[in-house]
Amino acid sequence: MSLSLKAMTYFTTAVRHGNIAKAAADLNIAASAVSSAIDQVEAAFDLTLVTRQRSRGIQATASGRTVAQKFERLLEDYRAVMVQGDDLKHAVQGTLRIGYYAPIAPAFLPEILAACLPEDGHVQLHLDECDNDSAQQGLLDGTYDAILFVCDAARPAIACDPLITAPAYCLLPKGHVLAQQDTVTIAQIAQHPLVVLNRPMASGYYHGLLERQPTAPTIAAYANSTEMLRSLVGRGHGVAILNMQPRIGSTYGADEVVGRPIADALPPLTLAVGYEKDRPRRLVQVFVDACVAYFANPANADCTCVFAGEQE
Repeated sequence: MSLSLKAMTYFTTAVRHGNIAKAAADLNIAASAVSSAIDQVEAAFDLTLVTRQRSRGIQATASGRTVAQKFERLLEDYRAVMVQGDDLKHAVQGTLRIGYYAPIAPAFLPEILAACLPEDGHVQLHLDECDNDSAQQGLLDGTYDAILFVCDAARPAIACDPLITAPAYCLLPKGHVLAQQDTVTIAQIAQHPLVVLNRPMASGYYHGLLERQPTAPTIAAYANSTEMLRSLVGRGHGVAILNMQPRIGSTYGADEVVGRPIADALPPLTLAVGYEKDRPRRLVQVFVDACVAYFANPANADCTCVFAGEQE
């Protein structure tokens, strides 16, 4: 059995009017199309659902009235779904699910969301911290509406807008000998114990920056969160290499840390926002636009650490 929504609409309209011609006029179609739809519905159920009278009047049978009532409910549900779908497409409301890898996303993500979301409480946020790969997988399988991630290792199926390029820098305790310099080199960093961010992609990237040094650096600790890494550095367990920095110079342990640019020519990392570009919901597009606008503002470039030789 297969009936189109059009056939159901024509049938219920005819039953409601009790007249094929009036139904055709209401629908702005030919009377023959209404008559054909009635035939299709009766054939699908193998029942007589209306009796045709002279002057093209019709009378629904008991079965016809039952079928028409069920069609009406089905068509109402369909129209409601289409309205809700239009709301999803155009309204700035609903649920926004964001997966983020950027280690300092808490420093800027709440500000971006506050600037772009309505204050009426019609948007519910779900924010998940994840590694770079699981963020991308979550976007592909529909877990997330948008992701903040490092796009240098983006999967081919991921569409994204780059936001900011972040060069590597050295994180140091405030009183460290290297903190007295304006810039440091990889060779100097390698002479001190290291605290390494132990996240997928991150640890490999940071090890890669040091692999050409004559002597392998001593790894003092691995930490899988940026704040734990910063706290270890602040307490003097070692130095670290990162790409993005928060706006404060203290750690959870109240120790002071500083960032120093690295003078060597090193590959940076690019933070991007990934989303379904073909037909994004209005809410998603508003969020993406807010991310792009935020990082286009030079005042927000303080999440990166550069020295004068890198600035344009």
